Amino acid sequence: MLHINDLTFHIEGKRIFDAATAGIPTGHKVGLVGRNGAGKSTLLRLITGESHPDDGSITMTRGARIGYVAQEAPGGDKSLIAWVLEADTERAALLAEAETATDANRIGEIQVRLMDIDAHAAPARAATILSGLGFDEAAQQRACREYSGGWRMRVALAAVLFLEPEILLLDEPTNYLDLEGTLWLESYLKSYPHTVLIVSHDRDLLNAVPGAILHLERGKLTLYSGGYDDFEEARREKQRLELKLKKKQDDDRRRIQAFIDRFKAKATKAKQAQSRVKALAKMQPIAAQMEDRVVPFLLPNPEKMLASPLLRMENATAGYEPGRPILSGLNLRLDQDDRIALLGQNGNGKSTFAKLLAGRMEPLTGKVYGASKVTVGYFAQHQLDDLNPLSTPYDYMVKLMPDATEAQKRTKLGTFGFSVDKADTKCAKLSGGEKARLLLALTAFHAPHLLILDEPTNHLDIDSREALIHALAEYEGAVVLISHDRHLVEATADRLWVVKNGTVSNYDGDMESYRAELLSERGAGAGRSANSGVGDDRVDRSAQRRVAAQKRQQLAPLKKLMQEAEKRVEKLTAEIVKIDAQLADPQLYADAQRTQKITLERGMIAKKLAEAEEQWMAATAAFEEAEQTQDESLVS
Repeated sequence: MLHINDLTFHIEGKRIFDAATAGIPTGHKVGLVGRNGAGKSTLLRLITGESHPDDGSITMTRGARIGYVAQEAPGGDKSLIAWVLEADTERAALLAEAETATDANRIGEIQVRLMDIDAHAAPARAATILSGLGFDEAAQQRACREYSGGWRMRVALAAVLFLEPEILLLDEPTNYLDLEGTLWLESYLKSYPHTVLIVSHDRDLLNAVPGAILHLERGKLTLYSGGYDDFEEARREKQRLELKLKKKQDDDRRRIQAFIDRFKAKATKAKQAQSRVKALAKMQPIAAQMEDRVVPFLLPNPEKMLASPLLRMENATAGYEPGRPILSGLNLRLDQDDRIALLGQNGNGKSTFAKLLAGRMEPLTGKVYGASKVTVGYFAQHQLDDLNPLSTPYDYMVKLMPDATEAQKRTKLGTFGFSVDKADTKCAKLSGGEKARLLLALTAFHAPHLLILDEPTNHLDIDSREALIHALAEYEGAVVLISHDRHLVEATADRLWVVKNGTVSNYDGDMESYRAELLSERGAGAGRSANSGVGDDRVDRSAQRRVAAQKRQQLAPLKKLMQEAEKRVEKLTAEIVKIDAQLADPQLYADAQRTQKITLERGMIAKKLAEAEEQWMAATAAFEEAEQTQDESLVS
């Protein structure tokens, strides 16, 4: 049992936990969720003892081992498999002692203990875990120092999983994984035999693994049974009930206060009025719902759509050295309304292919047609580090909109969630999620025909990820997405391309079939039942994607009419503003003929504006009615 009792904790004077209490039974898997900055990682550090509470306590089963991924990635000359095996210090010590022990009794004790902990099967188990996280047999023999930080963090994760601690704490474990590694980890954790507390913004992971969700909000912890979707529904119902109770209480308070105000001065009613004053004082107010609003992402649509295909590849090869291609045999086309997810293990060439699509590298051989006409917005995680730490989001808007007014620049930033304070905050002090928002704003600023998004959600919380999904559904250009977030892929992509065996090819199946193939190849769960219960109550995501694409196609003409009418209103309004400026000039009235001409011109434009506004309202009503009709037909 992991029990959090009346936990209170402050950081720099800010209260992170306020008498928070929760209990996690032994062997349960729980997802810890909450907005960025709420204190989720802080709670894990308090559980491990890295930090200490100001008040309250955290207790757990006596002797329970805690597993927590170290912040520093392993390095040095040890091989990956050796590093993982040595994480089990007891096994390593017993094997070392067995090499030198001479006492027969002690040798017997060592061998019995090695059998008890199944030490001789450990290499195979460690290899299975490393394989599941993307390291083949040859890679497992290479030194840790040969890998980048992200890959070494996978090794650190493998070591913790290998130890099988009684309490496993995972803080955003998928941030360093590709989609394939995420799918394997999901299956592995489903059959993990001990307690798991996992912090994640991956909705599918939180639906598949935990049997309960621990919600951290305003310093309090609330435990909900079920996965993330169940939590969302239960929380919405709780909020509806609280709002209903608050409305009733507010009505009662108004009624009592009205009685007091009316009769407090009358002697005959003074006693009753006084009793109501006491009743009012005893009423504990129900807190108003203060739901933190997630600012939507607004991705500007291309001003001029291009004919399909946007891009076409014929026998293209991609690489960084002539004669040594990373990808070859590329024969693909990308249409103007495509939504494509690019799948494949890290290191297979996804980023190389994305650079080829973006026009950031020329093909070594073959042709890529259409690249010169297509504007591309390219988002990649490494670009977060390229943001100038001393610049503010407003500084970036100044560079992109040199002729715009300050109000226009701040309005543009506001569409991506940057209030006045945040717009003037240096990038060094922005959170990871805020930096990701800024980078998305810069990526989409010029209304590209094609958006290439390489892991756009690593620093976004669940609600922000949903906002991005809605923005991509509204965006009218093409999208190529690289992400380990399966919910984002399934909600966004209409087609799947797989980067494998040195090429990129179309995948005819859906994400469930791809998942099954992958887990079969990697031997998910180290022999455990990895696929039980998967897909029993899943929504048909393929059907959802087809419906979404069909909806965009059917609504496109009405949306175009609405947008054209709106632009006409804006144009005519600007003309009237210009004429009014002329009419405000006293010198104009010295020329009666010119004054009359301008006045008549204004009257004609005002008439056209009235007509245009009517057309705009009619087009908007038609679009909204068609959209509502489609939504109702989907529900029925």
